[in-house]
Amino acid sequence: MPRTVMLNNVDHHDLRVVTRRGPEFGDDVMAVTTFPAEFRQLQAHHPIVFRKTPDGTGFEPVALLGLQEGQNLFLRPDGRWDAPVMPLALERLPFYIGRDGDELVVHVDLDSPRLNTTEGEPLFLPQGGSSDFLQRMNSVLLAIHQGLQTTPAFVAALLAHDLLEPFTFEATLGDGRHCALSGHYTVHEDRLAALDGATLAQLSRAGHLQAAYMAVASMSQLQALVARMEAADAGRA
Repeated sequence: MPRTVMLNNVDHHDLRVVTRRGPEFGDDVMAVTTFPAEFRQLQAHHPIVFRKTPDGTGFEPVALLGLQEGQNLFLRPDGRWDAPVMPLALERLPFYIGRDGDELVVHVDLDSPRLNTTEGEPLFLPQGGSSDFLQRMNSVLLAIHQGLQTTPAFVAALLAHDLLEPFTFEATLGDGRHCALSGHYTVHEDRLAALDGATLAQLSRAGHLQAAYMAVASMSQLQALVARMEAADAGRA
């Protein structure tokens, strides 16, 4: 569990954040949470699917980074991210959104391996102001916070029109190994296309229609993940 505290420029003045990516920083995750406003940016690189919420009562959209638990196919050996964009839920680490009364504030995970006082991006300027990096993280956290507020209505709209369905993805790699992904849900493309004009207009006005089609379009990236698996295997051979 993260050990988060409210960030301030006195106790944390000298903290720096390592921004390279790798398993040693906890980046070896198969999926990260996303939200409808991020779908357009992510769909060209990541399958966007849905999984049950931890309490089992609802659904949440996630961007797939791999096809197996603990697998992130976008990590390069040199610490770079192998795509033009990175899901915001991953980019924002080790920062979290907190509250101080009614005000949103930045929290930081003091146990994060990204934090140190000698290497990486500084959080504060010598005189105490926020660095450009920290300002960027503030923007990322706000985008996540605002985006997650729209998720419940989006998911409710999908469920109201019976547009979520479970799916299983199977593939055979070039070396003959079998790969399977299950336990996730996707937008039912045929049911979406069959909705009447009034319903489609309603979904569009609510901002849900574009996100639904972005999720549908993203499913073509499943094969791209398979190709990444094969390339990674070839690189280790």
